[in-house]
Amino acid sequence: MRDILAEIVEKKKDTVAAAKKALPLHEVKRRAEENTGNFAMSHRFRQSRWNLIAECKLQSPSKGNFGHHHSVAELAKIYEQAGAAMLSVHTDEHFLGRNEDVTMVKELVDIPVLRKEFIIDEYQIYEARMLGADAVLLIARILTAQQLKDYLYLAWSLGMDALVEVHDEDDMAKALATPAQFIGINNRNLKYFRTTIQNTLDLLPLADRKRNLISESGIHTVEEARQLHEAGLDGILVGEGLSTAADVYGQTESFARM
Repeated sequence: MRDILAEIVEKKKDTVAAAKKALPLHEVKRRAEENTGNFAMSHRFRQSRWNLIAECKLQSPSKGNFGHHHSVAELAKIYEQAGAAMLSVHTDEHFLGRNEDVTMVKELVDIPVLRKEFIIDEYQIYEARMLGADAVLLIARILTAQQLKDYLYLAWSLGMDALVEVHDEDDMAKALATPAQFIGINNRNLKYFRTTIQNTLDLLPLADRKRNLISESGIHTVEEARQLHEAGLDGILVGEGLSTAADVYGQTESFARM
């Protein structure tokens, strides 16, 4: 069976190498450091006990193109109007993402934007700030313990927050060994991309409740969102469950207002 994550990470190495040739690290650093942020994600989460991170998602590696009629820009505007606390914007081609989408969405909305990317190199963190992202995703599974700490501190130095994503007990231990404020429990099997919210519920007892805990992926119904809310999560990150809904606005509003 395909290991989708391994395939994506392997291709990402080539993508980052090409990006470095097109725009050298020193220039990306210069642009990023001229555009430092103000920890918008942290400010937003302090304002509410429940937060929806709505993802502008057009396709997935396992299911292909969702075939809906909304663009990233349209989804971003709908999500904000319906009460999302934050947006997640893909920049990986496996999800039809583009770097330009982060900058474009930032110009359209007044809520924080997370760059959803498979980060394997510091270059991508400087690049995220250059694009205008307020936060980055750090996937514990694809980073060493040292990289995870280094990239977290780097994001902070640029005024960005970081969502550290975990999937199992080993990932959780790696995340808790850092001072990460935001930990996302991914309900998707990172090899085969199958999902169940039970993964969040199983890992929750191992988490530090002083951190902001977010359940990611595989959330399709209001009942599932409510179950996670009642379990003590601080928020959810939802992509497919929103972008493919018959009523995107109504589904977003329902998830945002637990």
